Amino acid sequence: MKVLNYGSLNVDNVYSLHHIVQGGETILSSKVETFCGGKGLNQSIALAKAGVPVYHAGLVGEDGDMLLEACRESGVDTTYVRKLPVKGGHTIIQVDENGQNCIILYGGTNQMQTKEYIDEVLGNFGQGDYLILQNEVNLLDYIIDQAYARGMRIVLNPSPFDEKLKACDLTKIYLFMLNEIEGEQFTGFSDKDEILASLAEKFPAARFVLTLGSDGAVYYDGKEKVFQGIFKVKAVDTTAAGDTFTGFFMASLISGATVAEALRTAARASAIAVSRPGATPSIPTMEEVKAALAE
Repeated sequence: MKVLNYGSLNVDNVYSLHHIVQGGETILSSKVETFCGGKGLNQSIALAKAGVPVYHAGLVGEDGDMLLEACRESGVDTTYVRKLPVKGGHTIIQVDENGQNCIILYGGTNQMQTKEYIDEVLGNFGQGDYLILQNEVNLLDYIIDQAYARGMRIVLNPSPFDEKLKACDLTKIYLFMLNEIEGEQFTGFSDKDEILASLAEKFPAARFVLTLGSDGAVYYDGKEKVFQGIFKVKAVDTTAAGDTFTGFFMASLISGATVAEALRTAARASAIAVSRPGATPSIPTMEEVKAALAE
């Protein structure tokens, strides 16, 4: 059984501000930092730091060397990552004094996937392998169709939630990892129980993990519900919190943990991540998470 994360790789430009800038406003930034990021990269590094061997697939631009190095330093296999002679994906991230953020995303090479490249990558995977996806690359519908035809278990984080998802056959998804905002966008409901009931009705073969911000997270498979609260910490930067949660949850499940154990591990890992600056640099190791859980 192999794990492939096919997703975005971004250079994150992070500006520290007193507050998130408003329309027409000009304010000074107290600090600017450059980090490696992208939901795909974040989740791959979280999986690797959680102890699960993971291959990453995706495209980087001329500015992508730091992204490839970050993967390799964390133990992510970059065999299937390709480099193009154009500008890669990047973000402008504002982080306020309370650790809240807002993000401007330029897709760059993340929006340049081709069917030929997708076929080349997926040709190395098959029945029972895991494919983890987010919605920051183009041709997501084609990736899902081809992976499903090969018998892969597809895990989808439908972020950002946009029109591209309508082209995807989401009945082929094995597990949805989504937050309460995306849950409401899918279903029209804001109550967590109504969201989960509606999702289970739409996608009866799938499982769901719904994250609820400060209210924790809940797993539902149409029969069993498992709830996990948060571990309270002082938030410094919430940028990679959800990706850390996804990576550690999946790594725990793949390693044989129960759903309850996987949720608890993911919640603790996410709490550590928000207490640190940056996206990929904030992601802890499994050893750190286990030590924190034992305290």
